[in-house]
Order: sequence, then C-alpha cells, then structure tokens
Amino acid sequence: MNNFVFLVEEDLQRQLYISGFRIIFLIENEIVNTGTYISNVNTSFQEGFYNGTISGVPNEIMNDVTFQGIIIKINEKASKINIHVNLSNPEIEITQKDPWNVKINFSANLFITDNEDLANWNKTYTKEINIPVKGFADPLYIVNTNSLISNIINQTPYTTFVSGTNVANLTSHLNNPYYKASTSAPSFLDRLEGKTTPNTYGIESLVYIPDLPSFAIKSKSVVDHIYFSTSSPSTNQIQGMPSWFLLDVDHQDDYGVEGIIV
Repeated sequence: MNNFVFLVEEDLQRQLYISGFRIIFLIENEIVNTGTYISNVNTSFQEGFYNGTISGVPNEIMNDVTFQGIIIKINEKASKINIHVNLSNPEIEITQKDPWNVKINFSANLFITDNEDLANWNKTYTKEINIPVKGFADPLYIVNTNSLISNIINQTPYTTFVSGTNVANLTSHLNNPYYKASTSAPSFLDRLEGKTTPNTYGIESLVYIPDLPSFAIKSKSVVDHIYFSTSSPSTNQIQGMPSWFLLDVDHQDDYGVEGIIV
C-alpha cells in the first residue's frame, strides 16, 4: 500500500496539471467567444475543476479531469489491486507564482484502504502545481482587437534592449513580439480579468501597431497595458524605431532609450 500511495500522489499531481492547463485554455476560449474578460478567475477556475464547465457551459476536454473524474480514474487503477481511494474536503485556488508561472494550490483529505479493511492510509494531501503562462494568448489583445489578434506570451531573451544607438534588440523584442517582467504591468491572471494596474508579477509587451485592425490604432505609448487602457501619458519617438513607435517617459529607462529620444 505504501508503494500505491506514492503512485496515487504522483498521478494526482499529473492530473491536476492537466486539469489546470485545460481550465486556463477554456477560460481564454470564453474570452474569445464573448469578447469580455472573466470577472473572477478563481471562481471560474473552481467551476471548471468541480463541474467541468465555464460560465455553465460544459466542454468535453474536461472529461476525466474534473475533481470527480480524477477520483474515478484513480479508483479504476486501484480496483485492480483491491484498493479504494477517497478524496474529501477538497480546496483549490489559482494564484500568480511569478511573472512566468501560475500556481495551483490543492488540498484534500486522502483516505486509502484495501477492500478487506486490513490496512488504510489517512493523510492530508497538499500540492502546489506550477503552470507556465508561455504559449497562452494575451487577453488584452483578444478583447481590444475583437479577437482578430492573438498575441502569444513568450519571454524575451533580451536583458539589454539598446546599446548606444543600436536598437536591434529592441526591434526584435517588438517584432516578435516578446514579453518582459515588469512590476508596473499586470500579471497574466490580471489580464484574464482585464486589469491594467501594476502587479509584482507583471509582464508586458510592446504593441506592434501595423498588425492591429484600423479601429484599434492609437497614437500613444506602445507598452501594452498603457496602450489598451484609458491612460495616456506623454511620449517620445525613439531614434531608429518606426515613427509610430512611441514610448512613455516612465518606460524609457526600462528599455534603455534615454540617449536616443527624438
């Protein structure tokens, strides 16, 4: 039974990761379909985990990876060796772990017994599951372009964006477009709720304006959480960058452009 308990805990970890990843995918799909942000990510996440639905709508990709589905799958394996597994009093929440990962905290009472009641195992199971935000679409772009642009989150390889007057790294960062960590920006989970306020675990991209539909084009800072907000701080053009590339004063130091302001 000790060996089986170890296998159960490993399987739970794997199933929780799969469930969490799919729920985030469905939350983003809901944003695409409705054109609106999620009002409370944790509430929607819990709905997906326990019910297999988002906004009351079921989706087949949650088959077998809801809370009850996970228990059923584990017991299908357990029954082959005359063991029964029960998880009770589950609690789950999703938070931002760091700029590039969300964290799922899960806990439940884990009770395992053999069918002859000769032995049992009773413990509180707690697990932290980390899911990278890389590869998910940025909700700010989805909502503000009527789902015409799906900007995929990918961490920038650059720590220096400008060297003297050389803007090659900044240009590459813009064109890809990449994201960098920024405490003045919203986190990934914030973005799912449409927030543009600062977060310790914030990330930001620079909006590549030529890719935007005409109704979304503005003359303001290309820093995404400013561009897609009502804020409109003063900006400058940058030597060597396109004329539409405007950067607000507060971000000029972040991107190392102070010496090449036009």
